[in-house]
Amino acid sequence: MDDLNSSESYIAHPDIKHGHHQSVYDHLTAVSELAGRLAAKIGFAEQGQLIGLMHDFGKYSRAFQEYMRLIITEQTGYNPDNDEVSSEISTSKSLKGKIDHSSAGAQWVINALLPHLNRLQQEDQTLIPYGLAIAQALSMCIASHHSGLIDILSENENVFANRIKKHDELTHQKECTKNADPDLLSQAQSLVSFEFLLGSSCNLKSMFDRYGLSAIEHDYYLGMFTRMLFSCLIDADRIDSADFEQPSNKPERFKQPNWASACDKIESFIAQIEPVNPIDHIRAEISDNCFNRAQGETGIYSLTVPTGGGKTYASLRFALHHAKKHNFDRIIYIIPFTSIIEQNANAIREVLGEINTDDWVLEHHSNLEPEQQTWRSKLACENWDKPIVLTTMVQFLESMFANGTRGSRRLHQLSNAILVFDEIQTLPIRCVHLFNNTINYLTRFCNTTAVMCTATQPLLNQLPEQIKPFGELQLPLENELTPNIEKLYQQLERVTIKNVTKKEGWNEVEITELVQQQLSAVQSCLVIVNTKVWAKKLFQALQSQVLDGTKIFHLSTGMCSAHRKQILDEVRARLSGGLATLCISTQLIEAGVDVDFGCVIRFVAGLDSIAQAAGRCNRNGKQKRGHVFVLNPVEENVGMLHDIKTGIAASNRIFTEFTEEELLKPQAMSQYFQYYFYERHKEMSYPVKQDQSLLNLLSSNQRNINKTPFALRQSFMTAAKQFKAIDAPVHSVIVPFNEEAQSIITQLCALDKRFDAASYRGLLKAAQKYSVNIFPNVWQKLTDQQAVYPIAQDEAVFYLSEEFYSQDFGLSLEVTNVQQDLIF
Repeated sequence: MDDLNSSESYIAHPDIKHGHHQSVYDHLTAVSELAGRLAAKIGFAEQGQLIGLMHDFGKYSRAFQEYMRLIITEQTGYNPDNDEVSSEISTSKSLKGKIDHSSAGAQWVINALLPHLNRLQQEDQTLIPYGLAIAQALSMCIASHHSGLIDILSENENVFANRIKKHDELTHQKECTKNADPDLLSQAQSLVSFEFLLGSSCNLKSMFDRYGLSAIEHDYYLGMFTRMLFSCLIDADRIDSADFEQPSNKPERFKQPNWASACDKIESFIAQIEPVNPIDHIRAEISDNCFNRAQGETGIYSLTVPTGGGKTYASLRFALHHAKKHNFDRIIYIIPFTSIIEQNANAIREVLGEINTDDWVLEHHSNLEPEQQTWRSKLACENWDKPIVLTTMVQFLESMFANGTRGSRRLHQLSNAILVFDEIQTLPIRCVHLFNNTINYLTRFCNTTAVMCTATQPLLNQLPEQIKPFGELQLPLENELTPNIEKLYQQLERVTIKNVTKKEGWNEVEITELVQQQLSAVQSCLVIVNTKVWAKKLFQALQSQVLDGTKIFHLSTGMCSAHRKQILDEVRARLSGGLATLCISTQLIEAGVDVDFGCVIRFVAGLDSIAQAAGRCNRNGKQKRGHVFVLNPVEENVGMLHDIKTGIAASNRIFTEFTEEELLKPQAMSQYFQYYFYERHKEMSYPVKQDQSLLNLLSSNQRNINKTPFALRQSFMTAAKQFKAIDAPVHSVIVPFNEEAQSIITQLCALDKRFDAASYRGLLKAAQKYSVNIFPNVWQKLTDQQAVYPIAQDEAVFYLSEEFYSQDFGLSLEVTNVQQDLIF
């Protein structure tokens, strides 16, 4: 190692193919510039520069450089961000122990800032908590940039303090300070001045002082500030590393969208729509309201429109003109199910016309990026950098709260942006306070606008008094984009709810008889059930019973989105042609899917679900009045489906208090949410165990208070692990639905070992529509049967064996009859 005599000899990322290694100095200064640019959106550019400059400071150690030289010598694969490598290396296969290169910069930063606190106290004592928070947050981001944000306090340990006190023999901080390029140290020293800490503290304090925050909100906001900075660092680090691997990406970064052109496109598109019935005129009026309100200030808005009222185009019109007005970076649509991402994306592409929509529109369907990331997946990880992004509520919440760095890099993209939450009523009730506080922070401090779209608006801004301090959505009543909701619901009333629930429940024979009666009467029928078991049971029972000429379809989340799209396309074509059509589906079809059946039969559920199901009946007003039958099956295993179970109980109360004609009116829906929503207020803080919740872990963290001088006390990592562990599919698998899917699997498995980041990312993006999200218990059963395989030995992206995918039902836990399945 005698050649380590200049800063250029210190390698951050080796270029094994060409020998043009990236120096630590070049990497740190590039990430500093990028992180500063990203953090400028949230008002903390210099803070971003500092953490970018110091995040890999530990790579100046001789131990890390020995690892780099070994990788170059052995021409082997590597992870340059790995803290799990040995300083006593003879061959790459004997890597043991750790070379910690993330603590040195964290220690340097906090040790440089803390001495300013005495002078800060003399300046203004009220600034001390904010000065401590700034020093701590910057140090935390650096220390955590490989693992995801670490705990500050855990139940048994002051984790952050122990990290900062870590012995120099392990962190190499003194050695790195000696080895580092003088210009880099000069830049860092200029940033950690007293004026820097004073300005940062004043900025943070003045932000929070503008609002009458509860203690929980205040502490949650300190955590949000930390997470936003962390996101800027992670994305900057990944961007620079990816651009080093593929320099051709660099010119494509940070292009400002031409919103004026997009606005022209949607106005031209709207002008060409010829109203053919009264509903079309109402939709046009809703759209015009959104256009007129788009010049308003940033903030939180609601768009409450009955199903079939044209929310997609109306919200897009508002979003495009609002983005132009405020020079936003992007529009992000957050959608409840992958089933409608492609539908909405296609609608947007149709509006944009000849604009290059590949550069404009990103569909982020699924969670193929593995939880335990490799260097490949880190570079290929989706960071939502297009002007219009469509993703799911699960992806949004995981980016906010889940473990690791995968989702964290996207978080800053929610700033200087407009977020459109489609079907907001599907927000999990346990996430209410986390969601409210997050949206309040983004709209107050990050130049963000959020729009809550639905036909059945949950009362996020009207919480019971006793829980308002935990986080209530700051949605002013005057920010409703629909002027006269009551009148609009009367105008768009196209169906009648028929409550046919009975004490003994409906058995399978009775349900199939009702289906056949309705098919005979109106030619098309949609049956929506609560469980995959009932969907499969009814599909199989009715296959042999429906009349010739009637085609029967099945839909569930066991199918990949490409499979569901293929079915929905055929369903729509048959409905448009007046052909006899029967569809059996789980609830994925009821939120925003554009289908128009003559009749809907809905297993009893929450009133909001029933109202959404009603939106799939007589959607375009072809009948004078459509019918939605609500029934209760004789036996249904919803014991584990807590939201459905409590929704059913609340709906049964509403059935006794309102007539069938009143069930879809706003008053009935408001009363339903009083029962369903308010009575579950103890769940809204995301409880994880007795007297502990994610809200507490991410704010005041009262159960984990140890003696600490610091302002931040969050258990970030503990909260993230708890969030991942509950009620969300945590695995995603690519399924061999068709020849294209099989080809993608083959190409992923055959990727060159030296790795082409662009190809990898492109293939993962193409694979999203062929993936299925699954719960841990299902994953375990598939694993036990050797039905899933990794694309490579060291990768955590998986594909499904062909015999475990059915053309009727999608992913199966049993080997399916492949030959029979091909007959559809």
